[in-house]
Amino acid sequence: MTNPCSVTIRSLLLILSATLAPPAAAVDCQRSGVANYTTTWSVGASGKLTVVFLQTAARWTVRVKFSPVVTSMVTSVATAERQLATTYELTNKGYNAAQSAGSSLVIDFRVGFASAPVPQVVSVATSGAELRSGGSTTVTTTTTTTTAATTTTGSSSLPYNYAVVLRKSLLFYEAQRSGPLPADNRVLWRGDSALGDSGDDGEDLTGGYYDAGDHVKFGFPMAGMTTVLAWGALDFADGYAAAGQTGYVLDAIRWATDYFVKCHVAPTTFYGQVGNGSIDHDWWGRPEEMAMPRPAHKITASTPGSELAGETAAALAAASLVFRPSDLNYADTLLAHARQLYSFADMHRGEYHKSITDAENFYKSWSGYGDELAWAAAWLYRATQEASFLTAARQHFQAFSALSQRASGFSWDDKRAGAQVLLYQLTGDAQYGALVNEFCDWLASGAPRTPQEQLFLQPWGSLRHAANAALICLEAAEAGLNPAQNRQLAKEQINLILGDAGRSYVVGFGFNPPLRPHHRASSCPDPPAVCGWPQLSSPDPNPQVLHGALVGGPDAKGEYQDVRSDYVKNEVATDYNSGFQSAVAGLLSLHVRGLYPAS
Repeated sequence: MTNPCSVTIRSLLLILSATLAPPAAAVDCQRSGVANYTTTWSVGASGKLTVVFLQTAARWTVRVKFSPVVTSMVTSVATAERQLATTYELTNKGYNAAQSAGSSLVIDFRVGFASAPVPQVVSVATSGAELRSGGSTTVTTTTTTTTAATTTTGSSSLPYNYAVVLRKSLLFYEAQRSGPLPADNRVLWRGDSALGDSGDDGEDLTGGYYDAGDHVKFGFPMAGMTTVLAWGALDFADGYAAAGQTGYVLDAIRWATDYFVKCHVAPTTFYGQVGNGSIDHDWWGRPEEMAMPRPAHKITASTPGSELAGETAAALAAASLVFRPSDLNYADTLLAHARQLYSFADMHRGEYHKSITDAENFYKSWSGYGDELAWAAAWLYRATQEASFLTAARQHFQAFSALSQRASGFSWDDKRAGAQVLLYQLTGDAQYGALVNEFCDWLASGAPRTPQEQLFLQPWGSLRHAANAALICLEAAEAGLNPAQNRQLAKEQINLILGDAGRSYVVGFGFNPPLRPHHRASSCPDPPAVCGWPQLSSPDPNPQVLHGALVGGPDAKGEYQDVRSDYVKNEVATDYNSGFQSAVAGLLSLHVRGLYPAS
């Protein structure tokens, strides 16, 4: 007899059905969704998950989310890895990776938990598309169709096409690539550049990203943007999948992580910057034509940099989770470097800008290194589930008093809000949740705003800070913290950026987008025309469209002029787009799951 709480979940690639017998009393399907077990006992339960493949699959992953916390999940037919306190990811074994169209696979599993009530299955995800039961007997995703030129996601009910925004934002990252470009690089006005970047002993330091409208590779903000991109790719994978952008976001992350691995030449030696900020900023032109010196700057045990090493450790740990389902060896490599860099950051403490002195004028660490140590330890715990890293994160939290205070933002420099919400996601500890609630409540009702209601947390790149705040509150909502308020705030801030404020602030998207971003390469005409300082002051639109770039944005009065020379309001940067892009993926994820705010 079919259980009335059975749920069949359909996606483009798979049909998943979880049919589990109720423990004793009747189950309220509206409250519990797919929440029944074949067997239960005081601290455990067992059940079945049937996967039916609609198309041939070379490999597969299934993510199962419970509520409340589960302490363990075991199955003989998949590798089960804990992603969060409530979430496990099941990855195929070698013998059952390949599945033909129409085949089915039964996954028997056991879960453990500390105490009653029995954790209920509240969502199932596969191939990046999370599908929730919502209490109904059938949930169907929107169909995704991807071509070389366009992507549709059935998003006509959305105020903006978030799939197109994601695609364009990822094009921006391709425009920022340094080094030898791959054959499939889609930004045709860019070419190979900075092919001579090297370390003191000739180490190959090509690759990575140019920071903003200039051509320095600043390692600290590059690591920060990589961690944030990986965070969004992990927690909002269904948004990327719905937009057809999963492969591209993995490519964007890998372009950075490949570079970080090159820069980490010894356990306590890491190259954290290539280029001199002042020399670089004295020149305007194409990166392919640079001829100025590009010195490499490093941190060592005697000249340490805990912020830089810690943030890079966080980036590599987060990225290891992103790549583990598809490239186990690469994930292990990233995690090994993350471990060493975290140990370097913790054992040899010091402010990085005192070792890489050129960075002080551009990316000084104002918040100190305590937030990076806690952030990195938390990410390593998420990546490894080793208790020592959680212990370390808690110890840093206690040792650095700023971490126990309400955050005022989230940025390449200040990771407090990120560490607080990540620790709450990992532990459910109320002390972290209270700080996250305090931050998001302040954003919703007390933080400074422009007349258009945009959050105005800092004047330089104000939209970057509004988008980062939106991401933090989306992550808080994912953890169950005031979901209605926090999702509404994120929707409000992102939609203001995309057009609700009267114009778009994303190059190449929407109504009246910026045409003159402060960006050297984009301002240059097609070769062989000369490019130089006259392009900075030209009133004409940039000859090359820097698709997807988020500009700095309005001042406190909500005023903005599309002027190339105004680097406060019109510069672009890789860290600007990382929180924005992850938040857009989060909103599309909500749409896929039927949770997008209605008002």
